[in-house]
Amino acid sequence: MRVDRWLWAARFFKTRSLAAAACAGGKVDVNADGAKPAKPVRPGDLVKVTLPGGRRLARVVALSQRRGPAGEARALYEDLTPPAPPHLRRAPPPYRPPGAGRPTKRERRQIERLRGW
Repeated sequence: MRVDRWLWAARFFKTRSLAAAACAGGKVDVNADGAKPAKPVRPGDLVKVTLPGGRRLARVVALSQRRGPAGEARALYEDLTPPAPPHLRRAPPPYRPPGAGRPTKRERRQIERLRGW
């Protein structure tokens, strides 16, 4: 089965043309090799896809000729993507009452120091 068609059936992309464009643009690797849209994919292959939300890693479990519901699409692959690192929370900027005017140069430097600039 073609990799662009499998990516579309597994719901990595909304349309098959988007999947083909990603393959042609070097955003898809099959078994650590760059994949053109017509590259064949088989169960057991490792597929790496670069999406706007980040890089995803999946092992092909099954093939499907049609795009089905999300439950069927999840059954086509095993997700091997490592979990994202936890987000660090920053302290809020210092409170400045409304109508206090512009910050002085000293206050501006303190604000920049707190923000990490």
